[in-house]
Amino acid sequence: MKILRLALIAHNNKKADMVMLAREFEPFLSQCNLCATGTTGGRLAEEVGLQVERMLSGPLGGDLQIGARLAMGEVDAIIFLRDPMTPQPHEPDINALVRASDVHDVPCATNLSTARLMLRQWMAVAG
Repeated sequence: MKILRLALIAHNNKKADMVMLAREFEPFLSQCNLCATGTTGGRLAEEVGLQVERMLSGPLGGDLQIGARLAMGEVDAIIFLRDPMTPQPHEPDINALVRASDVHDVPCATNLSTARLMLRQWMAVAG
């Protein structure tokens, strides 16, 4: 079975949710090839113990780095816990990443419920 290449991104107000999700699915996520934006990746490594390749912080271009990998076929799925209530200074980069996931038909979960559904499905397939 192919190793899942998963990108993990969380806005500041959603980073604790990402850590909670990662703890919940840690046995599965530890078998995946993970990349994440800078701060999110740091928290996942430090607080959950996951091995994560860290990109730049989202506002510094991390979203774009992940988008480039996605466009090259190097990302199988994205979990992007977005904060819809807080304006983001790098909103164009965020929109470009979500658009790229649509263009390349790559699953992109933007909230905890969808992320859980997606991870459960990947786990069942890997089963």
